[in-house]
Amino acid sequence: MKSLVPAEVEAYAQAHSRPESDVRRALREETEQTMEYAQMVVGPLEGAFLQMMAQLVGAKRVLEIGMFTGYSALCFAEALPEDGLVITCEINEQSAAMGRRYAARSPHGSKIIVRMGPALETMRTLTGPFDLIFIDADKINYLNYYRRALDLLAPQGVILIDNVLWSGDVLKQPPPDASTAAIQELNRTVATDSRVTAVLVTIRDGVLVVRKAEAERRIYD
Repeated sequence: MKSLVPAEVEAYAQAHSRPESDVRRALREETEQTMEYAQMVVGPLEGAFLQMMAQLVGAKRVLEIGMFTGYSALCFAEALPEDGLVITCEINEQSAAMGRRYAARSPHGSKIIVRMGPALETMRTLTGPFDLIFIDADKINYLNYYRRALDLLAPQGVILIDNVLWSGDVLKQPPPDASTAAIQELNRTVATDSRVTAVLVTIRDGVLVVRKAEAERRIYD
């Protein structure tokens, strides 16, 4: 993943945002030292953003599509009340095992339930509503995840979709690969979907923040 923001600007923003917990710091460092594709960890700055979003919507039930080593799941768990729940979907047992190990070290880890297997299959078995749904998995299925997430989303909830700038490749025409094309299609679909309102935030590799249009209408009515 290419950096879209100068490293010194990212460091400044991180230094002036809520800090990561000791458990998350240890998890991030082990992931960076031992795991292939360690750049998939959302990191402290985006992690702080995820926590803030969970608290702003008053989330109690969170669904995460793509656990990796569990950093973002811990972000959400730390932000939820004692009776909160994070259901996180993963297909790689090695990365999930690391996530479970660090969840066991956290006082908030008991809020996390790991569901192994293809996320779309897991999503079909779930019953909403979820207050926050975070999508950060295989890009080819992004549009499918989004469509199912809308069915599971609470009326006042929010969907967060990661990597929607895709290192800037979303600007390229024609798209250089299938993943880029899938993200471009997702971004176009959300932008023209009358059921929702959205903003694409240029934090890290881009986060699309989506909520139901009816929730926004309640604010202005």
